[in-house]
Amino acid sequence: MRLISKKTDYAIKAICFIAEAKGRVVSVAELIREFDMPRPFLRKILQILKKSGILKSYKGQDGGFTLAIPAREIFVANLIKIFHGPIKLSRCVFKERLCSDVKTCALKVRIDTIETRVARELQSINIESLLK
Repeated sequence: MRLISKKTDYAIKAICFIAEAKGRVVSVAELIREFDMPRPFLRKILQILKKSGILKSYKGQDGGFTLAIPAREIFVANLIKIFHGPIKLSRCVFKERLCSDVKTCALKVRIDTIETRVARELQSINIESLLK
């Protein structure tokens, strides 16, 4: 199980780099040079971040990306959700059709508690804190 996927990892690296540029437009080429990321994969990630309201994009020869919101308002938990949906550490292997005990299952109750703690911790990590 990987909590931070390659998409989320690249997104965090790119956002941190863009945040450190302090408003300067950062090109895709610059990000590729800095992190040696595959261009099509990175462009897709950046477009998703733009559609999610995290980044602003600029077209043309001097085009690229800046943050659309302050780094202190971009949380790791939100980035995970953008790329993968809700934070889930486990899925019941039996589902409801085999196990009528889904709501009272002792293991599921404990895993749900752990998921809540993990989500809370990830929600406390913002991009600004990663830059320090």
